[in-house]
Amino acid sequence: MRRALVTGATGGLGLALTAALLAEGYAVRATGRDAWAAQRLRAMGAETVEVDLVEDPQRAIGLCAGVDVVFHAAALSSPWGRARTFERVNVEMTRTLLDAARQIGCQGLVFVSSPSIYAETRDRLALTEADPPARRPLNAYARTKLAAERLVLAANGPDFFTVAIRPRALVGPDDKVLLPRLLDLVACERAPLPRGGRALVELTDTRDAAHALILADRKRAVVGGRAFNISGGAPIGVRAFALDLAAAMGLPLRIVPAPWPLLYGIATLAQGVASILPGRPEPALTPYGVATLAFSQTFDLTAAQCDLGYAPRHDAHATALELARRRGEGSWP
Repeated sequence: MRRALVTGATGGLGLALTAALLAEGYAVRATGRDAWAAQRLRAMGAETVEVDLVEDPQRAIGLCAGVDVVFHAAALSSPWGRARTFERVNVEMTRTLLDAARQIGCQGLVFVSSPSIYAETRDRLALTEADPPARRPLNAYARTKLAAERLVLAANGPDFFTVAIRPRALVGPDDKVLLPRLLDLVACERAPLPRGGRALVELTDTRDAAHALILADRKRAVVGGRAFNISGGAPIGVRAFALDLAAAMGLPLRIVPAPWPLLYGIATLAQGVASILPGRPEPALTPYGVATLAFSQTFDLTAAQCDLGYAPRHDAHATALELARRRGEGSWP
């Protein structure tokens, strides 16, 4: 039986990954910050460990002991926050896990990276793994995920494999990042969309992302040291997606065209103000958020298909609409 450690296991992707690993016959040790979700993990059959590797990095050795492969999904995933916090959580914790996993004798580490590394104020279509990341990261999250990914891939070697998976626009019942924010916007019944909402986005069902992560472990002998872009492979316009979500929620939605430079400027100002307010509250608009709504990002999945054997098995758009319908009925957060 192959033994896996899943960090960030109480998040949306972590829960889907743990369920998939258990279904594939792995023994799973899971760690995360949500105590209620940890109960779900135990009910699935996972061993759970409560640990904060940012504050208590010396426990990483014990966490990795007896494990064959580490799936590192834990991260500070937000468009807003203190740069130092992103550095500690996304870069330093990754370095801690890498060092511990190699020291204790794990076979390798599969890293959940992010397509935010590509985000820019321009359309980027049919991206391949050979395409460069953004010339200037749009926020601390994108910057630190790229730094962590580079650390991970540089650690690949003959006795320790590493792979990075970059899942685009995750949707699932336990996601707290993308879909809830979009549904909050739709619930206002008036959505100012930069460039009229014509930007394309590719959604990824969390179950497909989990499958890609497991494939990275299965194909470790041939894909070590590489990163793979992952999505559901079905681009949809932001405007069309917003209108579909509104219809699923039973709400009218008025799309208001908004010049993206104006929104970007407002977001930059709002971010500057928030940075000096007590508690540094997240602004309603951030430059990163505007850019992701205004500009297309789609993937060429050839590498994932040919080398990982990945193909989407779930309709992420249908998943999102079902969750929106449940939100409209009051049965989903």
